[in-house]
Amino acid sequence: MKATARAHPIQGLIKYHGMRDPELRLPYHDSISVCTAPSNSTTTAEFDSSLDGDRIVIDGEDVSGRAAERVENVIDHVRSLADREDPVRFESESSFPTNIGFGSSSSGFAAAAMALCEAAGLDMTRPEISTVARRGSSSAARAVTGGFSHLRTGLNDEDCRSERIETELDDKLRVIACEVPAYKETEEAHKEAADSHMFEARLAHIHGQIASMRDALRRGDFDAVFERTEHDSLSLAATTMTGPAGWVYWQPSTLSVFETVRDLRNDGIPVFFSTDTGASVYVNTTEEHVTTVENAVGKHAPTRVWSVGGPARILEESEALF
Repeated sequence: MKATARAHPIQGLIKYHGMRDPELRLPYHDSISVCTAPSNSTTTAEFDSSLDGDRIVIDGEDVSGRAAERVENVIDHVRSLADREDPVRFESESSFPTNIGFGSSSSGFAAAAMALCEAAGLDMTRPEISTVARRGSSSAARAVTGGFSHLRTGLNDEDCRSERIETELDDKLRVIACEVPAYKETEEAHKEAADSHMFEARLAHIHGQIASMRDALRRGDFDAVFERTEHDSLSLAATTMTGPAGWVYWQPSTLSVFETVRDLRNDGIPVFFSTDTGASVYVNTTEEHVTTVENAVGKHAPTRVWSVGGPARILEESEALF
């Protein structure tokens, strides 16, 4: 059976960093994110016994090495769940730039998990499918459930899965994505997270941050949510920058966007910046102010405007990639 799925990437609000189990991709702590639309990844998967082995194509290119291994982890898990052995033809493409800090692995593996589970004939809820996507990328678990979602830490699939957080900010938020094309490798940063002397400090306060973020989301308090998001970006950067490799992702354009956001906020505009492990910047504001903010930050980097994206979903057969 063949199936095609689409998912939106995530912007980390309270970000996870580091993995206690790199094979199952179990994070050290909880995380919360929001999906961004219309940016998306689309994946078509088909179990095909006529193939000699799995064929994996991403953005038009055959994939090998570590990238292929991560996809194979998801494929193998679905094969195990479905009790089948036949090879898989797998193709995926994204509508936005990848590997520059816009969460492409989250949407990619969310769409992969959704398509593979459907193609295998598995009847699973999205929180259950989030545990499949997590084997490719922990962030992908939250892209499966969509909107504002919370991935809980744990040592098994019953505990470490994603759930949706209902909030009235779904309609209010606008995200201005400021593209700063400096290639980054998030997986390497995760590997050395615990070696930073700042990591224990991050773990000490993250649980309170998760609780206050959930509360602010339920209240629909825009300023409280994105002030915490901005501060968490700085906390994450402190951890990555003080690891053994001294990862510094930010570029001059990144810092220029930060300063512009702060100037706008001093003028009374509700606007906050956020970064993941990359140089590109998410600028969070409201629909009312999006034009003003985009005009200001657009002087420093190419921009695109996103809103809140829904959960991963199955597409019609006519939208298949092959």
